[in-house]
Amino acid sequence: MKGQIVHSPAGDEIVLDDVGRSVLLDNPVVRVWDVSLAPGETHPWHLHHNPYVVLSLSGSPARMDWLDGSEPRFLNEYRGGSVYRPLSPVHRLTNIGDRFYQNRLVELKDLGENLPSPADVGPGDRSVDGQRPGPGLPDGRLPVIRHPHVGVWTVAVDGSRKLDLAEVPHVVAALEPGADGGVSYHPGGPLTVTGSGEWFVVELTFLTA
Repeated sequence: MKGQIVHSPAGDEIVLDDVGRSVLLDNPVVRVWDVSLAPGETHPWHLHHNPYVVLSLSGSPARMDWLDGSEPRFLNEYRGGSVYRPLSPVHRLTNIGDRFYQNRLVELKDLGENLPSPADVGPGDRSVDGQRPGPGLPDGRLPVIRHPHVGVWTVAVDGSRKLDLAEVPHVVAALEPGADGGVSYHPGGPLTVTGSGEWFVVELTFLTA
């Protein structure tokens, strides 16, 4: 949370930043951020209070550094890929590549801040470039992540496409978002997506009654 104060192992006072650059959507169920970094840019120290899903719009090699001094983690996210992440210690993210880095970060409030204490979601999940965790669906969706908590698909739309979504909430995010951010919340059931381009569709499976 922005403004929260923590201390480094050396005793230095660190003022934490938000988990993303700007909020694109916020309701009782999810909060969706834009995370974008030019080559060489660093997103400052921050701490997640909710498990979250990363939807990659533009990939670049990146390095995650930990405030506690643990070994850094090196990432190479790719356009159309996704990551489902549990809470983690205070960290910062640096774009160490030569390409623009951008994602949509979807915080899952009912697994975090809406609970007395955050849910243990295990290690999460991560897509693999060039591999699909199952066959495509009749409505055109291609699977990216299939986890008991969340399902992530991509779908190409040429004008309009009807999606046969389950009766649980979904987040829909454009891979080419435009000025409005390209993110919407759908309570569940059939949805017609209009406009041409590619979209992420995130099923919040953990909310199944």
